[in-house]
Amino acid sequence: MADFRELIGDGRPHLFDGAMGTMLYSRGVYINRCYDELNLREPDLVRDVHRDYVKAGAEILETNSYGANRVKLARYGLEAEVRAINVRAAQIAREVAGSRAFVAGAIGPLGLRIEPYGPTSEAEAIDLFREQAEGLLEGGVELFILETFSDPQEIQQALRAVRSISDLPVVAQMVIQEDGHTALGTDALVFAQQLTEWGADVVGMNCSVGPHAMLEVADRLTGVIDRPLSAQPNAGLPREVEGRKIYMASPEYMGTYAGHLIKKGVRFVGGCCGTTPEHTKWMRDAIRAFAPTRVSVSVPSSEKAVESIEPVPLADRSHWGAKLAAGEFVTTVEIVPPRGVDPTRMLEGVQLLKDAGVDGVNVPDGPRAQSRMGVIATSLLIQQRIGIEPVIHYCCRDRNLLGMLSDLLGAQALGLRNMLLITGDPPKMGPYPDATAVFDIDAIGLTNLVTRLNRGLDPGGSAIGEATSFVVGVGVNPGATDFEHEMRRFYWKVEAGAEYAITQPVFDSAQLFRFLDHIEKEGLRIPIIAGIWPLVSARNAEFLANEVPGVVVPESVIERMRRASAIGKDEGVEEGILIAQQMLTEALPRIQGVQVSAPFGKVPLALRVFDVLPGWDPKTRIPGPAAA
Repeated sequence: MADFRELIGDGRPHLFDGAMGTMLYSRGVYINRCYDELNLREPDLVRDVHRDYVKAGAEILETNSYGANRVKLARYGLEAEVRAINVRAAQIAREVAGSRAFVAGAIGPLGLRIEPYGPTSEAEAIDLFREQAEGLLEGGVELFILETFSDPQEIQQALRAVRSISDLPVVAQMVIQEDGHTALGTDALVFAQQLTEWGADVVGMNCSVGPHAMLEVADRLTGVIDRPLSAQPNAGLPREVEGRKIYMASPEYMGTYAGHLIKKGVRFVGGCCGTTPEHTKWMRDAIRAFAPTRVSVSVPSSEKAVESIEPVPLADRSHWGAKLAAGEFVTTVEIVPPRGVDPTRMLEGVQLLKDAGVDGVNVPDGPRAQSRMGVIATSLLIQQRIGIEPVIHYCCRDRNLLGMLSDLLGAQALGLRNMLLITGDPPKMGPYPDATAVFDIDAIGLTNLVTRLNRGLDPGGSAIGEATSFVVGVGVNPGATDFEHEMRRFYWKVEAGAEYAITQPVFDSAQLFRFLDHIEKEGLRIPIIAGIWPLVSARNAEFLANEVPGVVVPESVIERMRRASAIGKDEGVEEGILIAQQMLTEALPRIQGVQVSAPFGKVPLALRVFDVLPGWDPKTRIPGPAAA
């Protein structure tokens, strides 16, 4: 059969097949099955679908391997069969295609996030994609199709993986929304230019939307991208009909729009979810009736990929940021948002902090997975009613990436600037263990997101207009059980753009100093703010030691609290404050700030910890010049 590059260069429109999953489902394969496994277990089903598409006129068959990577197959216990499933997928399609059609090795997203928004490195992603591509290549594919990607960073690694083992042509397709952007916000023109630069032979879109939205994007891309365009829309948007998702676009409608796409210059058309061989037949007829429009290629300067802008200087973002930038010692107290709708008691405590001259108020975000007033609303109340800057603990547990983006843009508009970005405690820790966690990204990915916003870019690399001006902080646990793992994550956070860090509550100066020695040896120079927790009783100490992840309370501290609490309640409180003051005094020469937790919301107890700070007046609790 001819080389697929001849089709790329012949200037004529060509036809991909339609949905594999739709057809398998219609033949009784339920959605809880691994469709890729059918290549091994029920190959005749897959073969019959391929055969129907060839009869309908498809010139390119996609292998039944969209989800056949190690990550997705592991959900079914099939990770050991990656190679076998992909080899067989290619062989089945090749058997049916004969000399009538080309076989494209289909590769979809991994099903997890990669850096900068996830824990999987680019190198690990390349290895996973390469493993799948090697099986498809062994099975006899004549080209590769990378499809249904939302993250340009991920499809780039897939393309690198394929190029590392083969010089076969590659069709690279992204998913767009109705507005012509990916789910991460990348404009179609931007990702089309990126795919071109990265070496894709055909650039296009598939899935998610119907042909109308793809036609509008094709109109924008035609003439500004020097690669052939492809479009494989769904059969319209699905509708709920008696509990089932039904794709409503008729074969005639898809055929009509295939003609429109071709007239706009799209060279490769086909179908995605909801399409059948009947849709393919109508699209085949459209191909026979039309030829693509030939246009010159020129990229308007106003539509080139957006460049990031220089962030607002740290000192100009907030009072908190100015003190960090100047190397001054900062003080903050962590309060707890109200359980209900009345913030009065909390605000009274915050007023005490302002009167004492504390620099900021740390506002946790659903601490220990408990249901409390939202962190952004709480922080806005504090800033507007009391006039002291909040430091917002913003966690990943409850929001997907787009929800976080919306929150952060809103926080910027509301004048909230100081962020402490954390992953968040799992719901099972709290009173609602059946609540679901999102964890779309972790604290490292969130730090990357905020750093990009500070450069005027959304997750997809599109401009947001005026850049945000957040002060970017992260958490770190000097007492982590797996210290090396914690350090690796901390380094990645700093690399992602962290500008300061607040530790988990520390009760052992040796643990804190080990952490500080480690980062100083590595040359990390961001301000470290020590977390200090004044214990109030032996039970409080034992609870923190045994039931709060990430907090390490040495046995010697617990024993001190037991002895004091055995004398009386007040003695236990006094001993806890003394331990906190001793911890702060020991740490003072090596830290740039302190966060004191207000135990059970008791702000006066937290303020007493500051009495050991040089320049702090314990009578009025008004700080003088910080000498630390």
